[in-house]
Amino acid sequence: MLGCVIAMDREADILLDSMELEKTQHICGKTVYFGNVFGREIILVVCGVGKVNAAAGACVAILAGADRILNFGAAGGLKPENTEIGKLYLIEKAVQYDFDCTQLNGLPVGTLDGETENFLPLFCPPSLGFPRRALGTGDRFNDSPTDHELLLQLGCDIREMEGGAIAQVCKYAGVPFTSVKAISDVYGSGSTTEQFRKNCALALSNLKAELKEILAALD
Repeated sequence: MLGCVIAMDREADILLDSMELEKTQHICGKTVYFGNVFGREIILVVCGVGKVNAAAGACVAILAGADRILNFGAAGGLKPENTEIGKLYLIEKAVQYDFDCTQLNGLPVGTLDGETENFLPLFCPPSLGFPRRALGTGDRFNDSPTDHELLLQLGCDIREMEGGAIAQVCKYAGVPFTSVKAISDVYGSGSTTEQFRKNCALALSNLKAELKEILAALD
């Protein structure tokens, strides 16, 4: 069964609009929808923003029966030359850029306990032709030049607040994880907050148009 772990209601709504709802539950403070979309059984967890919420949402979905996880939503681009407002990207790997034990172990920023690499790989369905990008996840939404420089140094193309945490849970649970992001703002093109407010609806509309293809690729 496919579990969809989605941060915000406005992101989840683009899936709920096509969902034949069977029941709704509240588990660990998360709203969980059970039903069918495009002929397949779905668990949809609206987890809330941030890494702890995302990890909890992924656990809820897996314990409810999901054997693969999908995350989609709006995200910010880091480089104007390779991330475009409204365009969809398939995430091939993710790092938590605010996890830093470098002083203790000498390993790169984002390297989790027990890991030797800071990026965790995601499952990229071969049939999805969206451009592939690297994701940086952290519990910050800002225009900080310091954060931006760190993300670029790590090799990230896109930033948001959930994907890296979901990737961590899925790796430990042995569950394939796929993420598709639509760009709502790009660093260096003005306030990311104002860009997000202006372009979020466009990003989600473009995601909604591709949801059937995305779900089909995960059969």
